[in-house]
Amino acid sequence: MQGTLGGSLRPCTSLLHASLSHRASSLYLANIGQRLFIASVFGGHNRYYHEAMSFGRASERGWRRRGAQRTLGLGTKRHLAVVAAKRNMLTELQSIREEADPAGPLEFESPLDVILYPDPRLRAKNKFINVFDEKLQQLVNEMFDIMYKTDGVGLAAPQVGVNVRLMVYNPMGERGSGQEYVLVNPRIVKYGKSRDLFDEGCLSFPVIERGPNQAPTIEAEVERPKSVRIDAQDIKGKKFSLNLKEFQARIFQHEYDHLEGTLYFDRMTPEVLDTIRSELERLERLYEERTGLPSPERISERR
Repeated sequence: MQGTLGGSLRPCTSLLHASLSHRASSLYLANIGQRLFIASVFGGHNRYYHEAMSFGRASERGWRRRGAQRTLGLGTKRHLAVVAAKRNMLTELQSIREEADPAGPLEFESPLDVILYPDPRLRAKNKFINVFDEKLQQLVNEMFDIMYKTDGVGLAAPQVGVNVRLMVYNPMGERGSGQEYVLVNPRIVKYGKSRDLFDEGCLSFPVIERGPNQAPTIEAEVERPKSVRIDAQDIKGKKFSLNLKEFQARIFQHEYDHLEGTLYFDRMTPEVLDTIRSELERLERLYEERTGLPSPERISERR
C-alpha cells in the first residue's frame, strides 16, 4: 500500500504544479490529477493511464485551436509547455505502472550465459526490482564475469535470461580498469539534442562464421543522442542521478533498450539493416536447429 500511495503523489503533484503555470488548462490538470490519485488508491492503473492519454490528446488540440486566437509567440510557448507537461506526466505514469508489478525475490540458476537472438526473452517484459539482497548482488557479480569473459563493455539482465530492470557496464571493458557501474531500475529523464552515428555490436548477436579480421559480434551503424540524464538505484536501493555523454551515453542507451525489449537493429535504417540481414537470418536458423522451435521473429518480414 505504501508503494502505491507514494507513487501516486508524484504525478499528482507535478500536474498541479504545471496547472499553476498555465491557467487556461488548470481545471483539466487539477481534475486529472485528482482522478490519478483516486484511481491509484483503488488500483485502477489502466483507467488512469487511459484518462491521462485522453487528457494529453485533448489538451494539444485545445492549445492548437486557441493558438489561432493568440499571438504566435505566446500561443507557441503555452502549447510547448503543455506538451512538456504531458511528456513528464507519462514518464511518471510509466514508472508507477512498473513499480506496481515488481519482480519480488530474484530466482535464477547459475551459471548464467548470454542468450542469443531471437530468444523470446530478449523481447519479454522486464520487471521492476524491489528486493535488494544477496541474490541481487550475486546476479550483478555473474553479469560482470560474463561481460568481461565475452569482451563486452555492458550487459543487461535480460541478456542472461533474467527479465528484470538491471544493467551493468564498464566503458573500459577490462576488470580492474575503468569504473564499474550498476544501474537498478534506470530510467531516462532527458535526452540531449545532438545525435551521432556509431558502429554498435551486441553480445546477443555473435557472428556465426567469422572471417580472420571480422569482429566477434554483428556490427552496424546506429544513431543515438550523444548525451542523456538518467535516474537509477544502486545495489543497495539508494537513488541517484547521472549525466552521461559520448561513449557512456551510448552504452547506457544500448543496454536500456534491452530493458525495454528493444534490440539495436530496431533503430537501424533500412539501408543499414540490409547489410546485416543475412547474419540475423543465420542466428534465426541456429535458434531453430538448437531448440526445434520456429523462430519467434524473422528479419525477412521487415522490409
